Amino acid sequence: MATAVLDIDLKQLPQEICGLDSYQKALILIRLQGQPIGKALLPVIKGRISGVELQDHLISAAGPLLWERWLQNYLEWDETGTSNSTLPKATVAVCTRDRPEDLKRCLDALMQLPDDGQEFLVIDNCPSTDATRCIVENYPQVRYIREDFPGSSAARNRALREAKYEIVAFTDDDAKPDPHWLRSLVHNFHDPRVVCVTGQVMPLELENEAQEWFENYSPLGRGFKRLVFDGTTSHRFHVAKIGVSANMALRRNILNSIGGFDEVLGVGTPTRCGEDHELFSRILAGGYKIIYEPTALSWHRHRRTWEETRKALYGYGVGVYSFWTRCLLVEREFGVLLLPLGWFLHDQLPNSLKSFFRFPGSRPLDLLLAELQGCLVGPWSYFVSRQQYKLKSKQL
Repeated sequence: MATAVLDIDLKQLPQEICGLDSYQKALILIRLQGQPIGKALLPVIKGRISGVELQDHLISAAGPLLWERWLQNYLEWDETGTSNSTLPKATVAVCTRDRPEDLKRCLDALMQLPDDGQEFLVIDNCPSTDATRCIVENYPQVRYIREDFPGSSAARNRALREAKYEIVAFTDDDAKPDPHWLRSLVHNFHDPRVVCVTGQVMPLELENEAQEWFENYSPLGRGFKRLVFDGTTSHRFHVAKIGVSANMALRRNILNSIGGFDEVLGVGTPTRCGEDHELFSRILAGGYKIIYEPTALSWHRHRRTWEETRKALYGYGVGVYSFWTRCLLVEREFGVLLLPLGWFLHDQLPNSLKSFFRFPGSRPLDLLLAELQGCLVGPWSYFVSRQQYKLKSKQL
């Protein structure tokens, strides 16, 4: 049975939750005065969750962070030191290709953001139809831009070039940003060394086994504690815990300081992904800072079929190894050779053995094998993608 995804504030706890007859359990985002502080997985009994059980479970799941956030709110303390500062204006960019249903949901959510003078861009990457343009025409606040060079990196770089404002916030078309998402991202840019901010990602729905395993296997969120990654102290290759490009903001002048996204990498190229990790690595190597801001919340629609989920995990394997191949060949970072060995010995091998011997709670073996297959073809995919990039650059 499916898992209900609920959003509950501890200051507004319901007496009970009913109407969950189609669900066996519920994944609950826990908030305190609107701020995300944790999540909990609760059983659903006869279509309901009682209020007493709900309160006890949520307080326990939030743990010490609940009291830490309560004290911060009581003292009106802001760890960024910008509570009285004017927020900078931002450009919000949605990069998309042939997903009009997802795009409409994303734009509907963006229209609910408080009006801080932000601009909205939709970058339509190599569309096969006019569906995206037709959707955007229903939103007069949104500027439509067509980018014919294939790949998510090319689309994001186009957004950085087209942006009116210095801060550019990116969301994927299959995401639904929270109303305070943009403000939570941009208030972290008061420090000039901060050039990137990422945010929390929760599943929009968990209606089937494929979506549940995607969330269990490869969650896009990185927890509920604000994290600072300083390039002077953080290792440039330990970037998986930083966040994802589906929920991210950058300074526009990154194009001039360290360069934009590598257009050999990313969705829409043979490498399938890896462009965000590569950019994070370069940011840290340049001595800059990246902030993970958990209050910058977005909801992501996970893949709805098992085959889509398998392909996504295959793509992650391809992307990670493509990124490492680039580090080795382009930047001559020979230390990257230790990363595949560590990942295999400490994660992939033990999880594969658990799955093979059917240990309780082990991951599905076909998902693990899909990821491993992606890793094997990752280096070759990078070479193919680089060659295609050179050819298409000459054509365009």
